[in-house]
Amino acid sequence: MEKDKTPGIEEPVNENVRPAKKVSRIGNFFHNIIIGEYFVRDSFFRNIPYLGYLTILAIIYISNSYYAEKTFLQIETINKEMKEIKFHHISSRSELMFHSRQTEIAKRVIKTGLHTPPVPPYKIFYDKDTLKTIVQEEDQP
Repeated sequence: MEKDKTPGIEEPVNENVRPAKKVSRIGNFFHNIIIGEYFVRDSFFRNIPYLGYLTILAIIYISNSYYAEKTFLQIETINKEMKEIKFHHISSRSELMFHSRQTEIAKRVIKTGLHTPPVPPYKIFYDKDTLKTIVQEEDQP
C-alpha cells in the first residue's frame, strides 16, 4: 500500500509537524545526570579520584579567597589605626615643642618661686693644674 510517487507532483507539507530536535552532547550529558544514568556508568567510577581532586582544589581556592579578604580587611584596619597614631604623634610633638619653649617654662616655674636671672649664663674656663692645686689646698687642714 505504498503510494506511488509520481514525478513532478509534490505532496503537501503539513505545517504542524516539526522536525525532531537533536540533543547536543552537553544537553545529553545533563539529561543523563538528571535521570541518574550517568552515576551508574563505569566511567563515573573511574573519574571519582579526579572529581575528588577538583573538589579539593575548589575548597582550597574558596578558603584562599576568604583568607585574602580577611587579610585585606586587617590591613585596612591597621592602616587606619596607624594614621590615627601618626596624627596623635604629630600633635603631641608640636605640643611638646610648645611647652619646651623658654617662655613657657618660665611661666610654669614662677609658681614654684623660681625666676629667670637678669644676667645671662656664662662659661667658666679652668686649667687642670690650677684645679688640682685648689683641690689639694682644700683637703689640707
